Amino acid sequence: MTADTQATDTSDKPDYDSPWKEALERFFPEFLALLFLAIYDQIDWRVAPEFLDKELQQIGGNSPRGRRYADKLVRVRAKDGSDLYVLIHVEVQGDAESDFSARMFLYQTRLRDRYNIDVVSLAVLTDTSPSFRPKSFRHARWGCGIVFRFPMVKLLDYTTPERWAELEASDNVFALVVMAQIRAKVTDDAETLKRWKFRLMRLMYERGYERVLIEELFRIIDWMVRLPEKLEAEFRQELYALEEQYHMPYVTTVEQAGIEKGKILGMEQGVQQGEARTLLRQLDQKFGPEVVQTHRERIEQAELAQLDTWLGRILSAETPETIFH
Repeated sequence: MTADTQATDTSDKPDYDSPWKEALERFFPEFLALLFLAIYDQIDWRVAPEFLDKELQQIGGNSPRGRRYADKLVRVRAKDGSDLYVLIHVEVQGDAESDFSARMFLYQTRLRDRYNIDVVSLAVLTDTSPSFRPKSFRHARWGCGIVFRFPMVKLLDYTTPERWAELEASDNVFALVVMAQIRAKVTDDAETLKRWKFRLMRLMYERGYERVLIEELFRIIDWMVRLPEKLEAEFRQELYALEEQYHMPYVTTVEQAGIEKGKILGMEQGVQQGEARTLLRQLDQKFGPEVVQTHRERIEQAELAQLDTWLGRILSAETPETIFH
């Protein structure tokens, strides 16, 4: 059994593909600055990167062995004024594939043939096999040969104490994404994984990140770091307490990010209390303390389903009565 299945519910396996695609699109400059600094320094960031998912789909093919990569194609402007394409392959499965380098070469040649433009291929390996380190594709026969090299980063290398300390000390927000992916892959014990997930969240608050940034990072980290239901509920309660400590306004990060995991066996009472506190904070922010006092008892005694309904109404409510009718 792999580390991923030990630390998560086997009926709800982690989806590393989707969070990586979202993370790359949202934090592309930070991604390059953290993992491929030499390339980051050659790009003219005054010109916004352009993501070309449709173009990538047109030149790609479905792998007969199933989805194993999160691929991104990005057009950027180099500092010398030329346009170039950055092709990123993120290997998101926990197994090494012998044809990975060939796939990198195939995409490189198809892109160059289709667009007649420079293509820079990058590989990020998130697997847990220490020996799987493809950096080139080679083929030769009868005096005719090809050598194709590409920059590669192996996230497993960051698990050493020195490299991990660099990630934790980094002010680059993408370091949090990398740490989340590493811990999701290498952590066998679910309780330990929960502590790491909370630690990553706490780092965001300690650094004073704006709420929108916290929500975006949380959605990606929550996608990567999946916990069994009971531990996920415990994590939520710890997060509620953390957000109260930092006086975060309105709805908590969990609900704002669209993650509804509160109705969990054995933890409903704690979740009910957390959602009641959330609703009371929202009322105070929107309508003032007098309205909070008027409705406090009703909210604190309400069932979880009723609280969910009221939470869904408050953002668009013009008066308290429209929430509780």
